[in-house]
Amino acid sequence: MADKKAASRREILRRLNHVLGMFLRSRAGTKAKLLLATLLGMMLCINGMNVLNSYVGRDFMSSIEARDMAGFRHFAWLYLGVFAASTVVAVFFRFAEERLALLWREWQTQRVAKAYLDRHTYLHFKETGSITNPDQRIAEDIRTLTTVTLSFLLMFLNGTFTAISFSGVLWSISPPLFAIAMAYAAAGSGLTLWLGRPLMRLNYQQADREADFRSELIYVHQNAEGLAFTRDESRMRERLTRRIDLLVTNFRRIISVNRNLNFFTTGYNYLIQLIPALLVAPLFIAGGVEFGVIGQATMAFGTLVGAFSLIITQFQSISSYASVVTRLSELVEASESAALRDTASCLDCRPGTDRIQYAGLELRAPGSDGHPLLRDLNVTFEPGKSVLVTGSNQAAKLALFHATAGLHASGSGSILRPPREQLAFLLEQPYLPPSSLRELLTPSTAKAPVTDAAMLSVLNELGLDLVAARNRDFDTEHPWASELSLGDEQTLAVARALLAKPRFAFLDHLDSSLNDHEFRDIRRVMARHRVACIVLGNGKTAAEGYDAVLELFADGSWKWTEC
Repeated sequence: MADKKAASRREILRRLNHVLGMFLRSRAGTKAKLLLATLLGMMLCINGMNVLNSYVGRDFMSSIEARDMAGFRHFAWLYLGVFAASTVVAVFFRFAEERLALLWREWQTQRVAKAYLDRHTYLHFKETGSITNPDQRIAEDIRTLTTVTLSFLLMFLNGTFTAISFSGVLWSISPPLFAIAMAYAAAGSGLTLWLGRPLMRLNYQQADREADFRSELIYVHQNAEGLAFTRDESRMRERLTRRIDLLVTNFRRIISVNRNLNFFTTGYNYLIQLIPALLVAPLFIAGGVEFGVIGQATMAFGTLVGAFSLIITQFQSISSYASVVTRLSELVEASESAALRDTASCLDCRPGTDRIQYAGLELRAPGSDGHPLLRDLNVTFEPGKSVLVTGSNQAAKLALFHATAGLHASGSGSILRPPREQLAFLLEQPYLPPSSLRELLTPSTAKAPVTDAAMLSVLNELGLDLVAARNRDFDTEHPWASELSLGDEQTLAVARALLAKPRFAFLDHLDSSLNDHEFRDIRRVMARHRVACIVLGNGKTAAEGYDAVLELFADGSWKWTEC
C-alpha cells in the first residue's frame, strides 16, 4: 500500500473549524459556551495571580537579601495565600476543562456513529476499502480530537493572556530583554517547524500502521479455531511480521526526526533560564536593581518566551494531533459521500407493489472498475412463486441480492418491490448477535415482543430443538454464534424471518450447509406461511420443486425458464 499523505495545515485548520463550529451550534453548544466562558474567567484569574506572584516573589527575595525578618514573614504568608488561591482556581479549571471535553466527545461520537450506521455506510467502507480502521477512528481518534483540541485551544488562549500580562512586567525591568524574548521565541518557532516538518506525515502513517497491526491480531482471535485446525500459523506469522516491520520502520523515522528536534528544543529551553540572568545580573551588581528583580526577570522571561513558544514545546503533540484531525475528517467526509452516492444512484429501487419487478436492470461492480455483472434483466417474481437463481456468475447473484435489498447502488434500470418489511434476506452466515431468544426472534418493526407460544410454534415447525426453548428460557442472553452449528444458525434465522411475516424471502446459499431434506422442509414451511422463496443456489441445487429458474451467466447475460 502506498504511503498516504497527511493534509496540509490549511486543510487541517479548515476541518477543525468546521467541526468546532458544528459543535458550538448544536444543542450541546449552549452548555459548552457556558463552560468555555467559565474557563476563560478562571484563566484570567490564574494569569492575574501569576503576575501578582512575580511581584510577591521579588519582594520576598529582596527581604531575604536585606535581612528584613518582618518583611520576610509578611511576604512568606502572602506567598502562601497566592499559592493557595492559585491551587483552588487551577483545580476547578481542570475540572471544567474535562467536563467540556467529555461533552464534546459525547456529541461528536454520537454524530459520527450515526453517520457511520446511516445508509449502510459501514458496508460501503468494507466493500470499497475507502476508509481503513473506522473503529479506531470512532473510538480513539474522537477521544484524542476532543481532549487535545480543547487543551491546545486553552493553551493558546492562556499563552495570549500570559504574553499580554508579562510583556508589561518584562518591559518595566528591561526593554532590551523584552525585545530579545520576542526575537528568541520567533527564531525558535521557525527552526522547530523546519526541523519537525516530516512528523505530521509520519504520525499519520503510524496511526494507520498501528491500527492495521491491531486488526491482524483481532482477526487471529476471531478465527482462532480455523487457524489451529488448518495449521496456518506460519503464514499468519509472516503477515504479522510484515505489519510489525512496517510499524517499526515508520516509528524509527519518527524517532530520528525527534532526535534532531530534541537537540534544538532542549538547548533552547536551557538557554531560557540563563539569558535573563546574563542581562539583569550586571544591573544588580551595578546597584541599578534589587536582588529580587533577577528572579522576577527570569520568571517573566521564561513565562513570556514560553507563551510565544507553544509550537516548540508542543510540536510533537501537534504533529500527532494533525494526523488525528485528518483521519477523523476523512471518515466523516467519506460517510457524507456515501450518503450522496446512495442519494444520487442511477439505480431506481422503490417500493409500491405486491411483486418484485426488474426492468432494464444493469448491475455493475462497485469501485472504479465498474464492469457489468448483469445486463438488461427484465423478469418478475410473483407472490407465492418460488424461484431458483443459479448459474456460474456468483458476483451477479450477490449483486442482485444486494440490489433488491437496496444495498447496491452501481447500476441502472429499476426495481419495483414490496415495502422492506415484507422482504426477508437470509445470509449464508446469519447475523445472530448475542441476545435472548425472545429478543432475537422479535422482528425489529414489531411493537411488542413475540409470545412464548409463537416462538415455540415456529421452532417446532422447523424442527429446531434449542436448549433455551426446551427449558422455556426465553429471556436469557446467549452467544448464538458459538452455541449453534451453522445449519442451526440458518434455521434460527429462518424462524426469525417467518415471525416477521414477509411476502418474499431471499435465501443466500442456505443449501450449502443444510442437506437436501432439511432445505426442502424449510421451503415447505415457508410455503405454508405463504412466503415466496427466492433461492440463490450453490450450483448443485436441483430445479425440482421451483416455479421458475433464473440462470445468470459469466458474461452478464441471463435466462428465465418457467418450470
